[in-house]
Parts: sequence; C-alpha cells; structure tokens
Amino acid sequence: MSEPATPSRENLVRAIGTWGLAASIVNVTIGGGIFRLPASADITGRLGAATWLAYVVCGVLMGLIVLCIAEAGSRVSLTGGPYAYVEVTFGRYVGFMVGVMLWLIGATAIPGVAGLFADAAGRLVPALGLGLGRWLFLGVIFGAVALINVLGVRQGTRLNAVLTVAKLVPLVLLLVGGLFAVVPANLHAVHGSASAGSLSRASVVLIFAFSGVESALVPSGEVRDSARTVPRAVLLAIALVTVLYIGLQVVAQGVLGAALVGDPTPLVSAAARVFGPWGGVLLSAGFLISAFGYLSGMMLAVPRALYAFARDGILPRQLAAVHPRYHTPWVAIVAQSTLAWVLAVTSGFDKLAIIANVSAAFVYLGCAAAAWKLRRIPAQADAFRVPGGPAVSILAAVAILFLLASVTLQEWSVLLAVIVVSSLLYLVATRGRGAQRATT
Repeated sequence: MSEPATPSRENLVRAIGTWGLAASIVNVTIGGGIFRLPASADITGRLGAATWLAYVVCGVLMGLIVLCIAEAGSRVSLTGGPYAYVEVTFGRYVGFMVGVMLWLIGATAIPGVAGLFADAAGRLVPALGLGLGRWLFLGVIFGAVALINVLGVRQGTRLNAVLTVAKLVPLVLLLVGGLFAVVPANLHAVHGSASAGSLSRASVVLIFAFSGVESALVPSGEVRDSARTVPRAVLLAIALVTVLYIGLQVVAQGVLGAALVGDPTPLVSAAARVFGPWGGVLLSAGFLISAFGYLSGMMLAVPRALYAFARDGILPRQLAAVHPRYHTPWVAIVAQSTLAWVLAVTSGFDKLAIIANVSAAFVYLGCAAAAWKLRRIPAQADAFRVPGGPAVSILAAVAILFLLASVTLQEWSVLLAVIVVSSLLYLVATRGRGAQRATT
C-alpha cells in the first residue's frame, strides 16, 4: 500500500468545530426523506402498528455505526472521511471502493431530494415544477449551493447551522403539538407484519432518512481537533435525529391513521389536522427549508470525495484543485453540482433512494471493519476508543448484513455494475501511474 496523504500535506483550513460538524450531520440527515418516508408502503405499509420497530432498528444500527466512525475518525483526520479511514486500514483499492459507494450515496441522494424540492416548489408556483421551468429552477438551486460552498467552508458550515435550526423548529412544533392530538386507535389502524423479512425490508428503505453521517464526515481534513470533535459531534447528532424521527412517526400515524399510507406529504397532512391550514403551510415551508439545507450540507461534503480521489491519483488531478483565495476544492464542487443537476431533472426519487441506501450499507460495513482493525494499532493518547471494543464493530456488521438480506436481485445488479466499472477505472488509473513511474 502506498503511503496515504497526511494532514500536513493538505492545503485546507481546519475551521469546523463540534457544533458546526454536529449541525452539518443533522442538516444532511434530516433532509427530504423524513417528510415522505412515514407514509411509505415499504415501511408503514409493511409493518403497520409495529413501524416504530424499524426506527429502533435503524437508530440502534446508526448508534453502532457512529461509534465505529467516531473511533476511526479520531485516528484518521484526512479529508475523505470513511474513504480515508478504510484506505489507511485496508489499502488503496478497498478504500477506493468504499469511496465510490460514499460518493454514490451523494450522487443519488442529492438529485433525489432535489426532485422532491422542485415538486414542492411546483405546488406553490406551478411553472417551477414542469418542463423548462423545472430545469431552470434546479439549475439556480444547484448554482447557489455550489457558490456558497466554493466561497469557503466557514460560509458552508454557517449556512448549515442556520438552516438546521430553521428546519427543526416546525418539526419540533409538530412533534410537541401532535402528541396531544394522537388517537391511540389510529396507531393500530394500519395493518402489517412484524416478521423479520418485513422488518429488514422496511429498515433498508428507512435507512435513507438516517444516512448523512458518512457524507458529513468527508471534510475531516477541515475539522479542528478531530480526535475530540468527531466522536462528540456524531453521537450528539444521531441521538437527536433518532428521538425526533420516532416521535414524528408516532404523531403522523396517530393523527392520520389508515390515511397515512400513500400520502405524498404525510407530515404536512398531519400538521394541517393538528393546527389547521396554517400548520400545513408551516410544514410545507419547513420542507423547502429542510430540502435546501440538505442540498447545501451534502454539497459541502460530497464533492470532497471527488477531491480525495483526485488527491490520491485515481481521478484527474484537476479535481483536486484548491481555490487559491477561498481554500476550497472548487473544481470538485462545480463538477458534483453539474452532475446532480442532470440526474435531478432526469430521474425519480424512489429509484435513487434505494441505490443510496444500499451504497450507505456498504460504507457502514467498511467503517465497522476499519474501526475493528484500527483499534489494534497504537494511536495518540486522546484517540476515542469505542466502549465494548471489537464487539461493537461485530454487532454493526451483523446488523448491516441483516438489512442487506432484503435487497432485490435487480438492486444488486445496479451495485454490481458500479463495482465493475469502478474497478476498471481503478485498474486503468493504477496502470497509468505505474507506466509514468517507469518512464521517469
């Protein structure tokens, strides 16, 4: 394995602290998914009154995963996040494949949520949801978030903090007010099965609403005192998200009952019943803020994966260019924004979401394995050590395999195609570097 880059060799500003990183994690985790997934036929339609179990499974899984990520992140502070953790631990090829999965999460989730954002905007202004108006609207949105993040990581994290607060206010209001409007009988009005198969399938769909930690940690090379900041931020963020999601599911199911399944905007509908028309308007505005915040947060994180690939010689060096004034990977940000815009105007949410979910599962599996191996290697005195030791990594891996057991053959074929193409790209890149060294 060639020597990976070290923090001293990266020309990036370490400006992200605990609250900035935690806000970024919450921001990219609470995106558009939670506004739609409570009404999913694959989640509530399968489990019915036992839907809360899927949230518990995902919450426990993410708790195990963030412990693994916290340990690995406290020992490896390179930009690239999980990609860097696995590369340092298992070598360039395995790290590259995890990096591809990490990038694929953002490459599919960003345009998926952007499509929901355009749909919501189109309900307010019909011209923005159709044809050329939709194309132009999404182009303006992606142009805005790209510009913000090119101007500097400080600007990106400040915007994330503001948007995180703005999106949480209507959700917390619905949670608190909605609990008083829950009809207990409605919690059992949707019938389903709590079998292992149903729970596995519901969880692998729902994990979309929990993913985000892995992408928010990509700018690890820009985090201050990562050994302390990373574990504190991820544990704080995932605890908040899990409690909020379970509460919102209970409210939506307890207020809407059998009408929940298939509702395209379940939280908006629940708010309208609890508070009246103004509640629906408030949650609609909250969705727009949440989706924009998600896009902004992901555009802070995901382009850093392209930067990390280019930094390590897998992709063209131009993608590793750092802006001389703002010290941000501006070429990678522009490239990622352009690709996201193209996918957003040509693809739908459901197909993009399931690809993102399975990709996330592979990233989480890589992080669990990296944490297990890294704890065997001597580290700095203040490095975070997971309570429970290797057992946590093993439990995380078992839980991930449980979720993957419900993935369909068609979904596996998409991931197999990505792995084959990525492997060929890696082979060509490494042979090119070998030939270059031979001629010098």
